Amino acid sequence: MNHCELEEVTQHINNKISMIKTLLELRAAAKDPDKRGTLLKIEQEVSAINELLDRFERYVGEQRGLLKHLKDLEGFFREDEQDALHLKNNIPPHMPKRGQQASLQGGGQVAVQSRQADAPPAPQEQGPPRKPQRNQIKEMEFITVPEFDSIPPYMKGRVTYDQLNAAVQSINTAVTSKYKILHQPVKTLNNVSRMLHQRFKDQETKDTKGQFFIVEQDIREFAQLKVDKRFVGMLNMLRHCQRLREVRGGGLTRFILL
Repeated sequence: MNHCELEEVTQHINNKISMIKTLLELRAAAKDPDKRGTLLKIEQEVSAINELLDRFERYVGEQRGLLKHLKDLEGFFREDEQDALHLKNNIPPHMPKRGQQASLQGGGQVAVQSRQADAPPAPQEQGPPRKPQRNQIKEMEFITVPEFDSIPPYMKGRVTYDQLNAAVQSINTAVTSKYKILHQPVKTLNNVSRMLHQRFKDQETKDTKGQFFIVEQDIREFAQLKVDKRFVGMLNMLRHCQRLREVRGGGLTRFILL
């Protein structure tokens, strides 16, 4: 045994002796009535400290659990943020933007005179909400995903959700272009628009009174689309979704917006 190891053993033995002396002194003090009260008070303080340490330990455990929960919530929020960013960057093309007309003016503007765009807006009156104006043009609402899923597969074929809503937008373009002409006084129209106005009037029947409708010729002229078998199939899908109904007569099929 070297010198260092001998010193360590000696120190360990001295520590044990010192501890035994302290225990003997405390044992002797416990028998003294005057010192016994002090020892009991110290015991109570030590017990209170132990209880406080237990409470701190439980509190630290609760905080660790809460921290784990908050980290899980942070992960969920990040996923929602990524989903929202994906939706923002992948808005379907048929969805109208804020402040923009749902239907584009398209080829129908050819027949509408430029003076309409230059006319000053009508003054707005203060007061309770008023009923829709007589010249307000009705438009077809876009098809929702549940509605598209409800269409039978044999009727849907290979038509996609976006393609069907593109047809809705084309129909709205044709309806808007037609009724912009109909709502103008005849005397303000040029020769081309006046002929169209008369054609629209001739196509009206008692079944279409007060309704907004178009015919195949309107779709071809204003939406610049060919009414082929595929487009007729999409018209049947829109009729299934209760967006329009057909009225036949005089060699024409009238598509009335619902």
